[in-house]
Amino acid sequence: MQNAVLKRIHARHWAPGTLLPNEADIALEFGCARSTVNRALQSLADKGLLERRRRGGTRVVEHPERVATFKIPIIRLQIERSGCDYHYQLLSQNHLTQKQKIARGQGVQQMGDTLHIRALHSSDGNPYVLEDRWIDTRIVPAAKEADFSAISPNQWLVEQIPFSGGDLKLSAIKAKAADAKVLKCQAGDPLFRTERTTWNTERELITVVNLTYFHGYKMQVEL
Repeated sequence: MQNAVLKRIHARHWAPGTLLPNEADIALEFGCARSTVNRALQSLADKGLLERRRRGGTRVVEHPERVATFKIPIIRLQIERSGCDYHYQLLSQNHLTQKQKIARGQGVQQMGDTLHIRALHSSDGNPYVLEDRWIDTRIVPAAKEADFSAISPNQWLVEQIPFSGGDLKLSAIKAKAADAKVLKCQAGDPLFRTERTTWNTERELITVVNLTYFHGYKMQVEL
């Protein structure tokens, strides 16, 4: 059903701005259940191709913006699946109260008492990514008892803590002296950084993380 609708959009049978027939008429034309039509149209709306309004029908978006799907990976599995040996090292771990926190980056100041962790993930003995993370221990109290010397906060959060949404920023940066020392590069060298926040269903921040990748890292998303 979804492919049939896409074909009509791509062929301009339903041009940008066109109001689609109602779900009952589409179901009758294609000989399927109305619920099947509803799921197909909603899926295309989620991808940014259709606009759906209650009592206003479904319309082809005039200027579609494709949605990229970013999956939060477990860094250990990323490295091992590439055929390389993985190593993890906890660099520092500190509990910070609201008064102790320094204003840094995306939304850290919006969080309650936090656990601040810096850790290095390596591939075949070479630095791969520096994880610099804040976890709100009011929202995730179990983080206080987790052994982050044995498991990375990246893996622990993905496996243990559900989330409902977040945001992601990508940037090219110059290595600061402290990060360059850990990543075994020169201060000022170009590096790739992702800055990500995740929140729960109440839109309370769970974690804020900066991941700084060593030379040669490639990111892939689905369009």
